[in-house]
Amino acid sequence: MNWLSTLCVVVVLWACDSTPARAQLAGHGGPVRAIAISRDGNSALSGSFDTSAIRWSLKTESAEQILRFHSDAVNAVVFLKDGRMATAGADARIAIWTPGREQPDRVFEGHQAPIVALAVSPDGTKLATASWDHHVGIWSLADGTSQMLKGHTQNVNGVAFSADAQSLISVGYDRELRIWPIVAGEPRVVAFPSPLNVVAVAADSEIVTGGSDGKIRFLTSAGDETGEVQAGSAPIVALAISTDGALVVATGIDGGVFVIDRKARSIVQSLTAQGAPVWSVAFLPDNATLLTGGADGRIRRWNARTGDSIDPPLRAAQGDPLAVYAGDRGAEVFRACVACHTLSAEEPQRAGPTLGGLYGRRIASLPGYRFSAALTRMDIIWTPETVARLFELGPNAYTPGTKMPEQRIGSVEDRKALTDFLGRATSGRR
Repeated sequence: MNWLSTLCVVVVLWACDSTPARAQLAGHGGPVRAIAISRDGNSALSGSFDTSAIRWSLKTESAEQILRFHSDAVNAVVFLKDGRMATAGADARIAIWTPGREQPDRVFEGHQAPIVALAVSPDGTKLATASWDHHVGIWSLADGTSQMLKGHTQNVNGVAFSADAQSLISVGYDRELRIWPIVAGEPRVVAFPSPLNVVAVAADSEIVTGGSDGKIRFLTSAGDETGEVQAGSAPIVALAISTDGALVVATGIDGGVFVIDRKARSIVQSLTAQGAPVWSVAFLPDNATLLTGGADGRIRRWNARTGDSIDPPLRAAQGDPLAVYAGDRGAEVFRACVACHTLSAEEPQRAGPTLGGLYGRRIASLPGYRFSAALTRMDIIWTPETVARLFELGPNAYTPGTKMPEQRIGSVEDRKALTDFLGRATSGRR
């Protein structure tokens, strides 16, 4: 069993406005599982356990588009060579997006378990997927036809094309790295002493992989090991190589971020640990700036060469959004919800929906959000009484079919404090 499978996905219940938000790179309501950078370095794409993906402008430090399609965690994101985007997740589906469009251009299906990694072929015509159904997928971006490569005996966690596009590299929880010929032939299988979670390929064809033992291993394009670096003791969960190939960055489930000189095979910087998993990492084209995605839903910037944090995008997000309600018991009860929900449409939108104007609204009634069929058939109007009932019985009992995490508020007084607070705060009153 892969350690990732124990994690819960934060899913929203109410509808949200689809207006792009100036979110300061802090718009996700759950851990940032994946990050990709556009070829020109002007945009970033992130995927989260909150089921959304966000396309960011790195120039204006704002969320330009929130992509809502997947019904479960978005585990992998990439920019395609033609400027479009691909997202994939725990719902086993791949969505192809054109910037600005609210729905995917195409959806590819074929895996039977979560997809956890994506890779684009060097010529831009193919997409590769790593899935926990033990298969590696190769998809034609032209017509969606697919080929499933079988051989791994446990979860496949990472995938990457070789620099010459002649082979595909996959790594899995079965401790194997496989080099698959694209045209025909049997794969070369390289066995390791611990499960492998991530893989990347440098422009000169060197393969880099990281696993649960905290080691970064280097191999030739043929699969021969050439060195290793111990990057802490916790499992490695993300990996990136700078465009010029000089640096490798690995992140750990314990929050460690390690910058490695690829030629010297040595750690040159250890960035300030967050104390929680750093799930994703990507280099900007300048070969120095890093973006990391954390368990707190924030995307941070770093100078990989100096190890310094460069976080101007986060300054506006550092304040406590509930500070103005200090001493309000209802606000303290609501604090568990603030990571996903804002209280008014004027606030920078998070990945979850705004609760502005909540009371009097029918469940699943706002446009721009993909609801489950079960919610759309319900006839609930949100009032202090129905919100209290939701948290008295729990979402699974009161709104069957929802994917909202099961949570209850046992105290009558706390439920009353919460509903009173929502009445004031979501209507603009304090």
